Amino acid sequence: MLSSSIKRGALALAFLGATQLALAHALPKVQQPGPGATVSAPHEVSIDFSEALEPTFSKLIVTNAQGTQINTAKSTVDASDKKHMSAALPDLAPGVYKVQWTAVAADGHRTQGHYNFTVK
Repeated sequence: MLSSSIKRGALALAFLGATQLALAHALPKVQQPGPGATVSAPHEVSIDFSEALEPTFSKLIVTNAQGTQINTAKSTVDASDKKHMSAALPDLAPGVYKVQWTAVAADGHRTQGHYNFTVK
C-alpha cells in the first residue's frame, strides 16, 4: 500500500498536468504587420501562434475603417507550420485597418482578438 504522502504527491502531479493542458490556448506570438504599426501597403497579414491551429475553425478577417471586409480570399493555416496563419490582401489605400483573428488550437481551445495597423 502506498503511503499517503506518495498518494498526495501523485495526485498533485496529475492535477498539475491537467492544469497545464487546460491552459494550452493558441495566442499570437508574431503579428505582421504588428499592432499599432504604420507600414507601406502590405500584401498579406500573418500571425504566428503559440500552438498548432485547427484550420477549419481558425480565421483572419481584415476590415477597413468603414468596417468592410477587404480580404476576399479565406485566410489559411500553413500546412507545413500549423502555428502560422495568413490572409492575402488586395492593394490597400492609406488608412487604418483592423485585423480580427480567431484561433482554435488543435486541442479545441478557442481564442480571439483584434488589433489595428495603419497604411501610410
